[in-house]
Amino acid sequence: MVKNYILDTNVLIHDPYCIFKFEDNNLIIPFPVIEEIDKLKTRSDKVAKSAREVARILDGLREKMSLQKGVKLPNEGTLKILAIEKNDPRYKMPSYLGESKDNFILYYALYLKEVEKDLKTIIVSKDLNLRIKADALGIESQDYLSDKIDIKLLPDGYIIIDEPTKALETKDVYTLSELDLDCELYPNTYLKYGEKLLRYNKKKQLFEKIFVNFNTEIFGIKPRSAEQVFALDALLDPDIPFVTLVGIAGTGKTLLALAAGLYNILEKKLYNRLLISKPVIPMGKDIGYIPGNIEEKMRPWLQSIYDNLDFLFKGKGKRPEEYLTKKDLMEIEVLSYIRGRTIPNQYMIVDEAQNLTPGEVKTILTRVGEGTKIVLTGDPYQIDNPYLDSSSNGLVYAASKFKEIELAANITMKKGERSELATISAEIL
Repeated sequence: MVKNYILDTNVLIHDPYCIFKFEDNNLIIPFPVIEEIDKLKTRSDKVAKSAREVARILDGLREKMSLQKGVKLPNEGTLKILAIEKNDPRYKMPSYLGESKDNFILYYALYLKEVEKDLKTIIVSKDLNLRIKADALGIESQDYLSDKIDIKLLPDGYIIIDEPTKALETKDVYTLSELDLDCELYPNTYLKYGEKLLRYNKKKQLFEKIFVNFNTEIFGIKPRSAEQVFALDALLDPDIPFVTLVGIAGTGKTLLALAAGLYNILEKKLYNRLLISKPVIPMGKDIGYIPGNIEEKMRPWLQSIYDNLDFLFKGKGKRPEEYLTKKDLMEIEVLSYIRGRTIPNQYMIVDEAQNLTPGEVKTILTRVGEGTKIVLTGDPYQIDNPYLDSSSNGLVYAASKFKEIELAANITMKKGERSELATISAEIL
């Protein structure tokens, strides 16, 4: 049955192409949303880029038919921009609704419920508070679900069998029948089978011995858990150009990524440079208010990176930031400016990637050139972006979408190694 879906501004900004993903239903964009899109397009950040893209899409549709009357979409749905007076005789705006944009969206929903009683009206918004208000007014509402991935269904990326039921002979390759595993296996799934550390080769349908183990030392650090062994193996392997490390704070995600990156650049000479970035989610003033060049502006957000670099270079008699920058071995990248770039032969780390949208992760991954390895790290339960959650963020989305791809590996890191207090805090707070 055809429904009326009213789109909030944040849904259009989150995914400018969302209007093509509602099948054969009626999409309604309230006029106040168009006004807000117009205001947002003048900013100088990723929100502005999405706003301009929304405007371009709507302008292209406008050439086919009037947006006021309704434009037929490729999926047989209809898109309409609706403009109504708050004192429309068919349904006047209730006195308890103020003049905010959110309240106008609620009014449009109440209006459509009244004048189109034969169609179900649903508000689609990533704003939790707006959805609560809608429920209080008897209006059906929902989050934008097209790019949501249930984090509970994300594979860990490894299997641990500490006490196997049968002994295996010592060799480098094992068949599935020898291991007697009864589970779905994705490319680059790791296995700890007793003392054996293996990785699944999907093409050959075999588990192969990995050469990273608990005694492997990279920049003075050794893996402390099986998941850290697996993460380090994936990070060091140039045949796996995309690695996602998903886990709680203190599991060693950033430290391992940096150590592997430095080893691959300084020792193995596999990449030209370490490229580091992090989403800028300000807790007050935006990046533009901080004086200095890009490195100085980004420093407050990348302090955890610098702390880890100091730790890795401890005792080496070098200041890592000065040494790497002077030799052109490290570059700070502002994600807002990455569109249009091609990034070849670099080891790229995007920290706190849980604050990226799926669309932003796509933009980053499509910038990767030949010979580049990219690592996304983050904790899906510590999200600062108000319109993302543990299932809709770009980190989890990308890790899930790439689970069948041989070029990628995901390791879900659960065991905290920072300190006992940090681990307990991550679990109970």
